[in-house]
Amino acid sequence: MAQELVYERGLEDAKQFARILYVAHAATFFFSLGTLSILVLIVNYIRRPDTAGTMVYSHHTWMIRSFWFYLLWMVVAVFLAITIIGIPLAWLVGAGAWLWMAYRIIRGFLDLNNNRAMPV
Repeated sequence: MAQELVYERGLEDAKQFARILYVAHAATFFFSLGTLSILVLIVNYIRRPDTAGTMVYSHHTWMIRSFWFYLLWMVVAVFLAITIIGIPLAWLVGAGAWLWMAYRIIRGFLDLNNNRAMPV
């Protein structure tokens, strides 16, 4: 007896929308260092309840947490940059936060395409 893989149409639509959100996060992250990601974050919060009980829910949570931790580290970098002595450390913290966010966006997008839930 052959096994048949059945995809739920709603899940595929939710996955496609999550892909769009990953691309939007990446675009705002690349062009504005994440300042415009607040708009995408709002959409994440609005669409997340619709995906409860699916692996897409974990992707929305992943994107939301990524944004807030990135914002936290960028605020730390700004406070360090206020002092003359902290400027080199501010650059290091900002660059580390940027690389970490890039990793989170890429990993989330790839795991979504491979039908894997995110570890949240």
